[in-house]
Amino acid sequence: MIRFEHVGLRYGIGPEVLADISFTLKPGSFHFLCGPSGAGKTSLMSLLYLGRKPTRGLINMFDDDVGSLTRTELVPLRQQIGVVFQDFRLLNHLSAFDNVALPLRICGRPESEIKSHVHELLEWVGLGDCMNRLPATLSGGQQQRIAVARAVIARPRLLLADEPTGNLDDEIGMKLMSLIEQLNRMGTTIVIATHNLNILEQFRYPRLVLNHGQLRVFDPQDETNFDGDAA
Repeated sequence: MIRFEHVGLRYGIGPEVLADISFTLKPGSFHFLCGPSGAGKTSLMSLLYLGRKPTRGLINMFDDDVGSLTRTELVPLRQQIGVVFQDFRLLNHLSAFDNVALPLRICGRPESEIKSHVHELLEWVGLGDCMNRLPATLSGGQQQRIAVARAVIARPRLLLADEPTGNLDDEIGMKLMSLIEQLNRMGTTIVIATHNLNILEQFRYPRLVLNHGQLRVFDPQDETNFDGDAA
């Protein structure tokens, strides 16, 4: 579903922050994105959610060559991607309900369907009593759960999440990981950027490991390629 071939990315005239990145994500796969601060995780995520184009190389997504598409042609691709940003990026003038409902409204779903789905999902993440509150009145953990709900409400083909459990206690974090796993079992491809060693140990999915702009892929289930730098 997603293929990177010898992708490089630089900002301005500086050195490449990503160099010769090649990997493939199959439909319905689940990967963690790991690496130390400054390794290029945010840059790689921005390429995956089509926030920018590579400096060189090929990115093929949903059978389209991303580099050849115009900004308008990228829109329908972006609508198939759910994103949880580390800074949430909620719309502060909209209620929790309306923030989560936004992807469905963009897709033209009927309001009766939107109401049912949003109520159900907000109840599931423990925010059923916060539907009409504005983001500024909620805690960081509550805002994070709204961001996750908004990203998954339309059942995207690809879900990208940057530290989705970072502001949550262990119980809520595990519940959200369970929700993401359910989405994966329904066919959504998942990429989660995380430093959380507890998450990595409990959910032993393959990892995309970045270091100094270079990427390697390994599976922690295969003990022959596991090492301590993998987180």
